[in-house]
Amino acid sequence: MNQDEEHLRLLSIFHYVVAGLGALLACIPMVHLTLGILMATGNFPDGKSPPPPFMGWILIGVASALILGGWTLAALIAYAGRCLKRRVKYTYCLVIAAIACALCTPFGTILVLLRPSVKAMFGLPLTPDAPPPEIAGA
Repeated sequence: MNQDEEHLRLLSIFHYVVAGLGALLACIPMVHLTLGILMATGNFPDGKSPPPPFMGWILIGVASALILGGWTLAALIAYAGRCLKRRVKYTYCLVIAAIACALCTPFGTILVLLRPSVKAMFGLPLTPDAPPPEIAGA
């Protein structure tokens, strides 16, 4: 196994790990979601001066957006890991790598995906005018 194949294999595994951690961290706002539901329904434990219901709805909206956004990003990263493993959807992997690098610790996906030898593994031409390389077994 050459170095590029090993790097893509490891990046695929790391994508699954980052997706799992991201999905887990996206569950943290569930505390705020619960508090928002309690506020909106008037069942807040502190009966002395309950907060107004609109505050609960704000918490519900923000927490729901954070949870859904985190789970969506985790799913997109996990799918990118699958695409890396299969060596398909190069552009998708590159875009998700850029998003992950902007939001998470950059774990080198972009640097590996920009290598000409890795592009060839995806079946992309090495230069704009060159025909795509022959793929074994195709």
